[in-house]
Amino acid sequence: MAELHDLTALEQGELLHRCEVSPGELAEHYLDRIDRLDDVGAFVTVAEEHISTCARELVVKPVGASPLWGVPTAIKDLNLTRGVRTTFGSAAYASYVPDVSDNVTLSIEAAGMISLGKTNTPEFGSPCYTEPDVAPPAVTPWDRTRIAGGSSGGAAAAVAAGLVPVAQGSDGGGSIRIPASCCGLVGLKPTRGRISPSPMYGDAAGLATAGPIARSVRDAAAFLDVLAGRRTGDPFWAPEEPLPFLDACERPPGRLRIARFIEPLIAPDAAVDAECVAAWENASALLESLGHEIVDIPRPLPEEAVAVFETVWAVGTAMSVVPLDPSQRSKIRPLTAWLTERGEAVSGPAFGLALAELRRFAAGALEALAGYDAVLTPTLATPPPPVGAIRNDADPAADFQAQKEFTPWTSAWNVTGMPAISLPLHQTPTGLPVGVMLAARPAEEPLLLSLAAQIEAAAPWAGRVPPGW
Repeated sequence: MAELHDLTALEQGELLHRCEVSPGELAEHYLDRIDRLDDVGAFVTVAEEHISTCARELVVKPVGASPLWGVPTAIKDLNLTRGVRTTFGSAAYASYVPDVSDNVTLSIEAAGMISLGKTNTPEFGSPCYTEPDVAPPAVTPWDRTRIAGGSSGGAAAAVAAGLVPVAQGSDGGGSIRIPASCCGLVGLKPTRGRISPSPMYGDAAGLATAGPIARSVRDAAAFLDVLAGRRTGDPFWAPEEPLPFLDACERPPGRLRIARFIEPLIAPDAAVDAECVAAWENASALLESLGHEIVDIPRPLPEEAVAVFETVWAVGTAMSVVPLDPSQRSKIRPLTAWLTERGEAVSGPAFGLALAELRRFAAGALEALAGYDAVLTPTLATPPPPVGAIRNDADPAADFQAQKEFTPWTSAWNVTGMPAISLPLHQTPTGLPVGVMLAARPAEEPLLLSLAAQIEAAAPWAGRVPPGW
């Protein structure tokens, strides 16, 4: 007989609907696992008092409630949670407790899901590895000497280790899809404006969005239904979908025209591991076997876009540091300090010009891709490397370059605002997970989810669990 954590999030929701288990019992099951099995650096804070309050309030499932009502989850430590410690992955905020919750937290609570706590993230969510000063490194459960990726590394480690069935991440340059690939999961970056960034609106470039990390495409779609929606004051938004995203998983996608390329974008000289090439080639063959047309295309963003993106990224990092007083600022990590120095050297007009140039590059890419239903690339250039292999406190410039070489495709879809998903289709001979990535036109998550569900049905991964499960 399957244990509770063997079930998908939707299957757990169905048990709750039939009153075969209570929200409190399900939360206790996962709390016990966190207490015994979190050797993967998943959680920074476990919010036991908050959990108890939420579980007591969930007595009767309301009519029309989410199928994930009562299901445990976790919130990334970049997101504001009223009354629950939120560190932003930084020693500068090690004891900070916000007095408001952001839209992601409020949406999860409104759906009747129970957050078990805050998941590990690097400082201000910047690096593609999760090795902060406020918590142990987040590692992939498939090999605890290797990184879980970042910046949603704790969220992915938690889901992959069976500490929660589904978790929220955020993605400004790949931060959902990178850890999904490292941890053998589904990671979906929604289209720009699909999920409200209220109330902070701190991302002037519109690169970042929240999104789901899950073990199955259907779980990811159901959690997207929880998170999606606009709030008054949002600077941009996606058109509302008439049907739940979960419904898209039940519809065949039809015959699609799918572009593919493998040339690295933000690190043109990056070496692509043979296993990542194999994952991409095998995915191409699978898509062709499903009846789709595969078309090789040149890279849709020019090399000149890289410097512009870096300017915008550095200014975004500096914006995170500006509110700190000198005593707090002395606690930031070397990489953050280096990026902040770069960002503070950019004048206001120069930043405005960079934003405009980035949007022109995005427009060019969208025009080049308009004739295709989806785009296929590897998710990452290598399988998950060892902890510390990318991080370089003595030379932050080398650290940043290594990050670009590890993640040479993911940020393209943050620039364009397109939805993108990493799927755990491949494993190395030693069992390390390797993801492949599909992107779709803006606001076409239903098509992307339909295609992803078709792929999952044709090449299922549900039976794979890591050591220690």
